[in-house]
Amino acid sequence: MATKTKKITDATLPTAGLDPYGQLLKMLVPRARELAVYAANGLALWLSSGQDDPDIHAQAMESLSTAAAEPFDIDGFSKSANGATIYAFRLHDGQGTPLAAVVLMLPLTGDERPFSLVLGLVRPALDCLARELALRASIGALNRDLTTRDQDLDLLLGIANLERSAVRDADELGRLTQAAVEHLDCLSAAMIIPEKNIAVARRHRVNRAPGDTELLSKTHRHLMAWAQTQRRTLLVNSASGAAKLPSCKILSVPVRHESGRVMGFFVLFRADSATDFESRHVRLGELLVRKALGILQTTFDSATGLMTRAAFEAESLALMKADTAFHSNALIYIDLDHMYLINENHGMPIGDDVIIKFSDMLRRRAPRGSIVARIAGDRFALFLPATSLDDGFLVAERLLVETTEISRALGRVNISVGFSAGVAVVDIDSKQPITHALAAAELSCKVAKDNGRSRIERYETTDERMLRRNDDDVLRLGLKRSLVDNEFILYAQLMQPLGNENDEPRYEILVRRRVDGEILPPEKFLNSAERHEMMHELDAWVIKNTFLALAPYQAILHRRLVRFSINLSSISLQHESLVGEIKQAAASANISPNLICFELLESAAAADFERAESVVQQLRSLGFDFALDDFGTGQASLSYLRALPVTMLKIDGSFVRDSLGNSRSSGIVKAIAQIARTMGMKTVAEYVETDELRMRMLDLGVDYGQGFAIGKPQPLDELLQEIGVFAELEARSGKEP
Repeated sequence: MATKTKKITDATLPTAGLDPYGQLLKMLVPRARELAVYAANGLALWLSSGQDDPDIHAQAMESLSTAAAEPFDIDGFSKSANGATIYAFRLHDGQGTPLAAVVLMLPLTGDERPFSLVLGLVRPALDCLARELALRASIGALNRDLTTRDQDLDLLLGIANLERSAVRDADELGRLTQAAVEHLDCLSAAMIIPEKNIAVARRHRVNRAPGDTELLSKTHRHLMAWAQTQRRTLLVNSASGAAKLPSCKILSVPVRHESGRVMGFFVLFRADSATDFESRHVRLGELLVRKALGILQTTFDSATGLMTRAAFEAESLALMKADTAFHSNALIYIDLDHMYLINENHGMPIGDDVIIKFSDMLRRRAPRGSIVARIAGDRFALFLPATSLDDGFLVAERLLVETTEISRALGRVNISVGFSAGVAVVDIDSKQPITHALAAAELSCKVAKDNGRSRIERYETTDERMLRRNDDDVLRLGLKRSLVDNEFILYAQLMQPLGNENDEPRYEILVRRRVDGEILPPEKFLNSAERHEMMHELDAWVIKNTFLALAPYQAILHRRLVRFSINLSSISLQHESLVGEIKQAAASANISPNLICFELLESAAAADFERAESVVQQLRSLGFDFALDDFGTGQASLSYLRALPVTMLKIDGSFVRDSLGNSRSSGIVKAIAQIARTMGMKTVAEYVETDELRMRMLDLGVDYGQGFAIGKPQPLDELLQEIGVFAELEARSGKEP
């Protein structure tokens, strides 16, 4: 009788090509009435009659349900049923796991052969079949693994293409989260970072279940607590022992700051009936978190959680193009007032607190659907879709009123927080609508500051104030006038020895500008000076007037061993006349060079090392000292440190401010201090804004501290008068200075 093959798809064993084994078994046992091969899960792989007989199927299942045997062993049993003898053989793979069952049905003749005899007869064929099926199972598992890896690679390549895309916006986290949901076949996923006010959640577009929208709300507190206390990935594939969690499978990966601190978590939810999360899912989740951190660094401001300028422009442009029905969109540019006074009078930590609280207020009070960003420092922007110029003006006015909350939140009645703002319409027909609107709003913001601050101005092209304020020549001429009329003012900030009482105190010379009776900080005019290539002229003014101011006090300064540092810009470093101008200024003021130390940015020295080395060597030969400023941020610090005859290293303030909570930063500070000491140099820690930081710098071996906790900047003439008074008091007391 001809045999028939029934094609049955099985997830574990490929079934094609088993007919030769069936034919071989028929040849070895010609009396067999029926013959069948079943997979370990009970599915028929090959049936001689083409029909799945219930009795034969039951015997196969009984055979497969017995205990595991040795690898590639064959065992089983025989029994009589319904006028026939049934022989059931169980095949095992290389680990002894049941692989398949082979069942033969022979008619009763009264001369039945024992099981061992039949097994010996068919064993060669069964051995070959077992190895064939084991190989196919292995190949099938490998194919599935390769398919899975291909899918994982598709996900990662999609994210990489997303990162390389020319158009990047603030929804990158959303797209990454959605990709994870779809690829890993989850109900939903979320990226939660409370300290940055980031909560991105996405659902599967097709695979949805009742209550899946509530999964995050029911678990986020527990998941955040786990991430912060356990600091490791959470994998829950069973609801048992997790009564507070909903009935679902959970994979939660902590999101860490570069310092190691846990900021939030990334979570994936699967239905309780879905397949378990595996180790590869954990690896993928951790990789996605690293990708998300890269997005956070480029899209969101690290201190406030608001968008960066680049992300703001991209997202605003995308939102505007997505809904072209609204042709009227407004943009607000905000600049906090008097932030430099807050920093100088109360310290940069208080200034940072003001910025953070102002950012929180903007996030809460900005109209729904608007986009908020921290443009830079103390400047912010809001994009208001479907908003007219007048309505944008009203929004800015309401926000100005809300700033009173910040003063109350700080609990310091002597700190008043306000801002100046400009409002402009976004021209959708412009080639760069957001960029142009930002420039227009910034211009009107400057007009608001010119007119007294804590006010808002609209940008209108017919406004003469805008035209006048936009005239770049006015800025340039104003700076030149200030140089000629000596409208710049010299300030000095103390660099105090932290440990060694024999180290002389030092002061850094700073510059301010007086305009209409107001003292402007450097950030209000240095950018303009750089843009108009006037930094060399400004440096020359500072050098000349510092020498002239110090000259009458030389004797006292030498007795008190006080030194002063003057900054040299990278622009001045490139001027061939620099060394000659310094020599002439020193000769005219009759100033002793050993009172002066010039500070050069490490980045400027690295940009043109040969020029920097030449200038430093020449000025050192005259008796001037040199310091490298912002040391530690350059790419080749140690390689050229040996060649530059500098006497002091000023450690970049970012390492100093981060040293309390970041072991790497404190390690860098300590290493710089040790290297400097070995090479006979002194070190200065910038941005020492608290007593705690001052003590930390002392512990790390730094020689000097500079910042709010050491001393605020003060006018140079007042400082010199104080030094003169000290010298007179010492002389009257009869003590040797």
